[in-house]
Amino acid sequence: MSREFEGKTIFITGAAKGQGRAVALAFAQEGANIIAFDLGARIEYPAYNRSSNEDLEKLKSEVEDAGGKILIYAGDVRKASDVKEAVERGVNEFGGIDILFSNAGIAAYGYSWELTEEQWDALIEVNLKGGFLVSKYVIPHLIEKKSGVIIYNSSVAGLRGFNRMSHYSASKHGLVGLAKSQAIELAPYGIRVVTLHPTGVNTPMNDGLAELEGTTPTEIAERSAGNLLKTPWIETEDIVEAVKYIASDKARYMTGNQFVLDAGLLTR
Repeated sequence: MSREFEGKTIFITGAAKGQGRAVALAFAQEGANIIAFDLGARIEYPAYNRSSNEDLEKLKSEVEDAGGKILIYAGDVRKASDVKEAVERGVNEFGGIDILFSNAGIAAYGYSWELTEEQWDALIEVNLKGGFLVSKYVIPHLIEKKSGVIIYNSSVAGLRGFNRMSHYSASKHGLVGLAKSQAIELAPYGIRVVTLHPTGVNTPMNDGLAELEGTTPTEIAERSAGNLLKTPWIETEDIVEAVKYIASDKARYMTGNQFVLDAGLLTR
């Protein structure tokens, strides 16, 4: 079995469920050390069930049962002190960081003129400010090693608009601007920065959005996406393969790019 990331350390936000969890398990199987960061609690907006500390502990058990190494941290990507401490603990535990998968994110619906200031701020702070903060504290360690890869999990909504999702789309577009600028800043240090743009992914977030909208997860996916290929969504395994490729030497000349995994949505 290939263990392409043997001895590497990956820092993952939003690691307890969905895409983050899948990436954590896959990289552990590849021999990587995992720093798993997640809030592990429900937030006020959007008001659907989120991950829990039990989810983080379950991830820890699964990684360790498979012989992997993992550090879990329950914290808020909106709080610099939480992010800084998690990064420091991870570096002390594993000796450094090689890959950042900035994945923590939330989504909700609402017409732009009906959103409250608090709702707007909530999406921007988690999705965009959170990405900025985690990169802020990881980057000095990558610079020290003169290597590394930063992957921001954006969305197809980071490349086009979506009805009733202006705050979400704005936050995901913001990640593109952040990544492009950092790609320029960090190229002299051999550090690559890429944004990932999936269509809808089959994760618990669809259940939460369906709960808010009074519909089904499949209807949520079909309404939000409208993929060309006959699928309402892609799977977390597809995200895993994309992240593995971007983080690998196969993509060694990829930086400042937008990696699109959209089942044809953006061509429609």
